[in-house]
Formats: sequence, structure tokens, C-alpha cells
Amino acid sequence: MHFGAEVFGSSREREMRFVRWLDSIKHEAKAIYLLGDVFDFWFEYRQSVPQGFTRFLGKIAELSDEGVDIHWFTGNHDIWIFDYLPRELGITIHREPLIAEFGGKTFYLAHGDGMGDKSPSFRFIRWIFHNRVCQWLFRLIHPDFGIWLALKWAKNSRMKELQNPLPYLGEEREHLVLYAKDYLKSHPETDYLIFGHRHILLDLQLTSHSRLLILGDWLQHFSYAVFDGQEIRLEQNLLPD
Repeated sequence: MHFGAEVFGSSREREMRFVRWLDSIKHEAKAIYLLGDVFDFWFEYRQSVPQGFTRFLGKIAELSDEGVDIHWFTGNHDIWIFDYLPRELGITIHREPLIAEFGGKTFYLAHGDGMGDKSPSFRFIRWIFHNRVCQWLFRLIHPDFGIWLALKWAKNSRMKELQNPLPYLGEEREHLVLYAKDYLKSHPETDYLIFGHRHILLDLQLTSHSRLLILGDWLQHFSYAVFDGQEIRLEQNLLPD
């Protein structure tokens, strides 16, 4: 969703659209998995958090209170979720890939950043963002300046993506496809590998029973995956209301 990113239109409108969608599924959903980059930036200081998105957070809390099992994966934009959101919303945070079984099917779920990408510059930046000392140093910056600085960085990233969108690169060049194929060599029993991160819609049959799904986004595609206990499919929320 990248809530807070305004370069793809109003973040408030996307938030309201997503909240309406959550409201429409709350009576049938047993579990909801958010695969990262829910916020364009999030950092929990000891006594403060970024402003906004109260409608979304309130709806997540409501669904959690009503017994919907909600899992939230940290992405490369909302890495710095610590204990506030899990405590307040009653959700489960995942910082690593999750292997789970539903309906007799094995799922491999992850945000997807860094998987298959061997770029030294990307790995260096990722190391800085995940480093506890760097996180501690960032916390020393006043929230008014620290959050402004991070949102400016994120906005530049979104502008580059808007001006030069990276299309699907094909099976031989797409990092997540290469990662999935390599993973299946040692885990051939996996039925579905599901990722976010790349902002493309992809449903690719990798072996006779293993499929890779990349979920798209709620910036342009308004897309998600549904598993009904037997089959999985990608869908889009094309109508705002």
C-alpha cells in the first residue's frame, strides 16, 4: 500500500479504499497476511510514532479483536516496526519468510526484498537499515526531522519508480523468480511461493505443482491473493466502492 506515498495519488483515498475492502471481507476472512511495505515509512520512537492512517489501523484492530488472524511482514519501507503495532493491534509481525500450511498446501510467504538480488549497493543499504546500531542512532534524531527526512528519501524512490517503472523481466532475469526456482531445488514440496515487493502481478507455474505469485500493489493494481482452502487466485479491487 505504501501509505504516505503521494506520488501515485492521494494516500488518504487509497487508505479509505483499502479499509472498505477490509470491511467487505471481515465476515469471511479467517486470516489476513500483509506482505510488507504497508507504509512508505514507519519508525517507532520510544514515545511517538508517525502520524496518520488511523482508519486503517483502527480497522486492523477491529478485525483482530473479532478473531481474524492478522500477520504483518516488514518490508524494506516499514522495517522499523518494533513492539507498538503488535501490542496495540494484536497482530503477529514477521521479519523473516514464513513457511505455513493451509488446506494441506505448503506456502512460502515473504516480502521479497533482497531475495535473489546480489547487487552490492542494495545489500549494503539493506544492512544499514537492519543494523541495530544504525536504528539506535536514527532514534536520536528528533521525530519531526527524522520522519521528514525518511519521507523525502521514500518520495524520491517513488518518483524514480513512477518515471522509470521496472516491468516484468522474464524468468531468466527476475530476481524473485530466480530465487523461487533455486528454493524449490531443496524444497520441492512447496506448493505456493508468494511475494510482495516488486509491484507486478504475476502467477507463474514453476513445476508441476509449484506456483509463484507476486501480489502487485495498492498503488496501481489494487490486487491481492485469495486462498479458499482449495485454490489460490489473484484478484483486483477495481471499483473503489
